Amino acid sequence: MSKRQNHREEIFEKILEAAEIEFGLKGYNGASLQHIAERAGLPKPNIIYYFQSKANLYKSVLDQTLMGWNDLFDRATLEDDPAIVLDRFIREKLKQSFEKPGTSRLFAMEVIGGALHIGDYLKQELQPWFASRMALLQGWMDAGRMRSCDPASVIYMIWATTQHYADFEAQVLALSGVTSLEDTDLQRIGDTVSGIILTGCGLTLPTSEPSSNT
Repeated sequence: MSKRQNHREEIFEKILEAAEIEFGLKGYNGASLQHIAERAGLPKPNIIYYFQSKANLYKSVLDQTLMGWNDLFDRATLEDDPAIVLDRFIREKLKQSFEKPGTSRLFAMEVIGGALHIGDYLKQELQPWFASRMALLQGWMDAGRMRSCDPASVIYMIWATTQHYADFEAQVLALSGVTSLEDTDLQRIGDTVSGIILTGCGLTLPTSEPSSNT
């Protein structure tokens, strides 16, 4: 990759990071390209050059969020161990909720508001992905590798449970009597959430973090 291309990628990522924070704090209507530019330390014309509009930038932030959430599960196949795949998926989703709660809340606000900006994405891109992942779970069930249950509900449960720690962060912290959650909390919560979901699927929680290409 050339130096020029590297520079373009750096600016692109800097804009996305600034936009993620700004949209997470103020929502779509409250955020402005000028404030995003200031947060990124760039001229506003740079934002327009790379993304053309606030709507395009907003969609890019949400797309990046969804891809990050589902990446591990996206690469799983019928040959993989369902317990390992689901455990790692759950723990990675929890980790992202701990590290980037703003993006989860941003996505939640968008969907609660009717998915006005990502409706096409949900139907055209996420729906086929969701169908393929349901088929994967059903394949594991048909092969007797996990208990027969509703595949869609399994995925919804993982999404909802892990994102709770981001979307309701203020409540979680208040009820826990702490100002932030630490790595030890991530381990404890991961053990509990993954253990409950896997047990419900007729699976056993892996005893240690596996080394896998999944």
